[in-house]
Amino acid sequence: MGYGVLFTIVDDYRDDYGMSETEIGYIIGLGFISAFFAQLVLGPIADRGRARQMVFLGVGINVVGMLLMGFGESSLPIIAGRLISGVGIGAAVPAVKRIVVLADPDNLGENLGRLLAADVFGFAAGPAVSAALVGPFGLSAPFIVVTLLTVIAVTASLGVKVSETVDYSGQRLALDLLKLRPVAGGVALGAAAFMMIGAFDALWALVHSDLGTSDRVANLGITLFAIPLIVLGPTGGRWAQRVGPYRIAAAGMVVAAGFMASYGLLPSGSWIFGVAMFHAISDGLTISAAGVAVSMSVPVERQAAAQGVLGAAQALAGGITAIVIGSIYDDWGRAPAYIAAAIGMLILTAIGMTLAYDTWRHQRFRTALPTEATRAASGTGI
Repeated sequence: MGYGVLFTIVDDYRDDYGMSETEIGYIIGLGFISAFFAQLVLGPIADRGRARQMVFLGVGINVVGMLLMGFGESSLPIIAGRLISGVGIGAAVPAVKRIVVLADPDNLGENLGRLLAADVFGFAAGPAVSAALVGPFGLSAPFIVVTLLTVIAVTASLGVKVSETVDYSGQRLALDLLKLRPVAGGVALGAAAFMMIGAFDALWALVHSDLGTSDRVANLGITLFAIPLIVLGPTGGRWAQRVGPYRIAAAGMVVAAGFMASYGLLPSGSWIFGVAMFHAISDGLTISAAGVAVSMSVPVERQAAAQGVLGAAQALAGGITAIVIGSIYDDWGRAPAYIAAAIGMLILTAIGMTLAYDTWRHQRFRTALPTEATRAASGTGI
């Protein structure tokens, strides 16, 4: 929800505080970069018996960052707040995913899909919070409200029992997990999904503005796009676990690449709006599959580390894509930008499926999480 708020008020930063588009680019991009490093460095700590601590620490850091973004009136404190918020998110998210996976391993796909639904719901609610509060109460108001909701959520979770693991033998940055081809394949598929998200977020408002679409329709499109992801996320995760997450993730990315390319060729914003609703249904059923693949490819002792590596790759892919696609759009126009994004998604999908070929082609995916012993014996973790 905090990012949803930020996403919709950067134009207010420009208009009210005189920030340049370059400074706004730093505000958005540096948060992805700090989250990238935080998930690599801090994610594995949750696997060492400190998952609960990392959630509370990460949330506390994120709260500080959000308040800086809310009360800052120049680029320096706001950029600092975004950096701090990224660190907090990078610390907490892998720990949260670890807790969710180990709470009910037999249904990890559905539960990761449910977690995705919660993330998307928060992001979709952010613009509504901004719209209701910024006008009458100022730019700090939505950040204060999100901070209060965060504190309430953490307080409500104090009694949750967390399965902690202290038998940890992995490297500090968890990059050793990429030696497992199924993990590397899942990470590539997850990066493909965030390449799509980075391009979609960077171009949506610009394209609709240039095509003369009304602001109401463009903003409505963001909210409506989120609804299928919220509703279908748990079903998609459960489907991935049962059918095979690599096949589901790859199919979803191929279909999504087709939708992305079509946005560059459709004649009007209304057509893009309509096609995007079908795109949202496809994403709702498939986008959580990469996370399921990574979770099912590593032992219980490495869940947070694996999700940290995945999240880091996704943050990096989303941030770089947003910058590059924006430049392509400026220099070459709508069709080359969307088609370039589609090609990039297909390339990453092909890489992911090639890396995980032995897993999805020759083996039956089982629902139980492997232990360190079974992973070592199989050489794949599957």
